[in-house]
Formats: sequence, C-alpha cells, structure tokens
Amino acid sequence: MEISVWSLWIPILVSGIALFFASWMAWMLLPHHKSEWKGLPNEQAVMDAMKSAGVGAGQYMFPFCAKNADWKSESFKARMKAGPNGHLVVWPGPCNMSKNMFCTWLFFTVACFVIAYLTTLALKPGDDFMTVFRFVGTAGILTYGTANILNGIWFGRRMIGDIADGIAYGLITGWIFAWLWPAATV
Repeated sequence: MEISVWSLWIPILVSGIALFFASWMAWMLLPHHKSEWKGLPNEQAVMDAMKSAGVGAGQYMFPFCAKNADWKSESFKARMKAGPNGHLVVWPGPCNMSKNMFCTWLFFTVACFVIAYLTTLALKPGDDFMTVFRFVGTAGILTYGTANILNGIWFGRRMIGDIADGIAYGLITGWIFAWLWPAATV
C-alpha cells in the first residue's frame, strides 16, 4: 500500500514549525554560533569608506579579477599576497527580521515536504517508529547537515556549528515523522 505525500501534511507542518524554533534556539540561545561573527575594527571608518567609495548592495570579493587570465598576473598575485583577502556581502537595506524568519520557516517546511515525498517512495503506512525515524532522520541530516558545506569550503565559513545544527534538525524531523507516521490500514 502506498502513502500519499498529502497524507503527511501534519508531520510536514509540525516539523517546519519545530525546526524554525530549533534554528532560533541554535542561533539565539546556544553558544556554538556566538564566535562566528565579529565587528570590524574601526567600524565607522570602514562604513564611511564604503559609502564614499559608492559600495552598493551586492557580493564582493577582494582582491577581485574579472577574467580567469588575470589570476595569473603578477599584479593580482601581489595584491593577494599583500591582503587582506575575503568576501563581503552588502544588503540593500536594514535586515528585515520578519521576512527572514518567515522565509526560514518556509525553507524548513518546503524541505520537509520534499523529505516527505522521498519517504513515500520508500516506506509504507504502518512502518515501525525506528524504520521511519532512521529513513527520515538520514534524509534530514543529508538535507540540513550538508547544506552549507560548499559555502564553508569556498567562502571560509566555519562549518562545524552548521553541521551540528543539521544533524539535530535531521533527528528532530525523523522523530516527528516517526511519531506522526500513519498506521497501517486494512
């Protein structure tokens, strides 16, 4: 007997809400993300310099070269060696917390919908708690635990906190789906 992804709407929504709050706790209450961000030394001078240079919203890499061939130039190599090296993201305005929080919940809910769909291909109504927990938990860990690894590789972000969060989110998703999994019907 097959299961419909639409019959899993309760675990999808409950997981989306639970993961939103787990994410909030990870970023606001737990200590493992606290050291990831720092203020700029002489922040006001840097902000004033960015304004006077006309730095608008966007993503910037410094030093920057527009063509692959420029990576081999001696002037670019000298700028890289002299530093600083990095990337900068400038927002178009102040952070919109309401919008970002809604989009966070939406991301988790859509991801849970996709995990639910995958689960309908592998499991059936009445499967036991551990079978559902292991399958959905693994899919959740793959979804959330690996989501930022490429950003860490390419942009120098610390990944351990994100991976730990992803494992927790996957286990939460697995537990909720296993708890709310439909019983077998005859």
